[in-house]
Amino acid sequence: MSEPKIVKLVDESNQRSSELPLLEPTLGPACIDIATLYKDTGHFTFDPGYGSTASTKSAITYIDGDQGVLLYRGYPIEQLAEQSSFLEVAYLLLNGELPSPKELADFDHQIAHHTMMHEAQKDFFKGFHHDAHPMAMLAASVASLSAFYHDDIDVDNPVDRKMAAVRLIAKMPTIAAACYRYSIGWPFRYPRNNLDYVNRFLHMMFEVPSEPLELSPVAAKALDLLFILHADHEQNASTSTVRLVGSTGANPYASIAAGITALWGPAHGGANEAVLKMLEEIGTPDKVESAVRRAKDKNDSFRLMGFGHRVYKNFDPRAKIIREMTHKVLNELGVNDPLLDVAVKLEEAALKDEYFVERKLYPNVDFYSGIIYKALGIPTEMFTVMFAIARTAGWIAHWIEQHETPGSRIGRPRQLYVGSPVRDYVPAGKR
Repeated sequence: MSEPKIVKLVDESNQRSSELPLLEPTLGPACIDIATLYKDTGHFTFDPGYGSTASTKSAITYIDGDQGVLLYRGYPIEQLAEQSSFLEVAYLLLNGELPSPKELADFDHQIAHHTMMHEAQKDFFKGFHHDAHPMAMLAASVASLSAFYHDDIDVDNPVDRKMAAVRLIAKMPTIAAACYRYSIGWPFRYPRNNLDYVNRFLHMMFEVPSEPLELSPVAAKALDLLFILHADHEQNASTSTVRLVGSTGANPYASIAAGITALWGPAHGGANEAVLKMLEEIGTPDKVESAVRRAKDKNDSFRLMGFGHRVYKNFDPRAKIIREMTHKVLNELGVNDPLLDVAVKLEEAALKDEYFVERKLYPNVDFYSGIIYKALGIPTEMFTVMFAIARTAGWIAHWIEQHETPGSRIGRPRQLYVGSPVRDYVPAGKR
């Protein structure tokens, strides 16, 4: 066995030093273990946004932003997108291996038979104003699951953890559809367990009692593909939130609800909603060239949303996958929507413009997912909810992994204090 690698850090002001182990990953950069740094040197590290800090060990997802690589449990996202299904990917994230046909059938059966909401939970929605944002309803409704299942979950019990995972993956589409239907005054629809995961959700969203719903297979396939692409994305803001809350011993429903609220931000899950607002601001295809010029002007506040990615430095592998499906959906459904015409024109313009090509500002997955959701008739305020349905698989997989990892500790980041030094209290009359 080779000797472990060490990084030595020396504080030359006092000659205190620390020998820090270098931890080798399966893939990606090695990590310096700084657990003894404060004890050895009296210093903490400062890393705003945790851009250079690994907060955990994980075997679930790997990203190489420079090379445009995304792996779920070692499997390239391109292969899963082409050959797998969302439910199979959810099983993979949870269990670490692809299921056998019987295992997948059993998992599908479990999911299908935990899709119902408790009837009392329907009354919970009556507490919301009719125009409440669906993400507000979703976060609160998922947190409320803690009240319905508080007696039968032990976070230290593997069986209970897996049951919580099944419940969350199964019920999230039901709750999401209820959020939408409540916002437009439609009656809730019960899940039809004879349908697959995606078609069941679409029927709960759009079916009305007066007539059957006929769906295009392309629509269901496109949504299943988007769910696969959004299922997990390593230690992003919402996943890190789930892990931080979970580190306290909080139940999985509270932890996932926290992840939903983190996802809500426009810099995270709300990015595809921002894309549609940008398209609305552009307005018509003939204004695309002007918008592109404005985006290149540093003195103009207008920015193209859905282009480039803070993680992927060259290209987003998910965007390459979904681009083809986007055009297939538009052609198949024949949707006549001026905003979609703007999106197509904008995509063409940006892919040809040297300014964007040189800077690798290609359309990302948020750009294309917003277009697909729009084409499927899903309202803009539901876009982040759709993201949350898919990401639940990744969130709960990370929550389970956290509880299965020996030596896991409660999250407790440090800070660089820049406030006032010690000072004495001044009585009110002397201020």
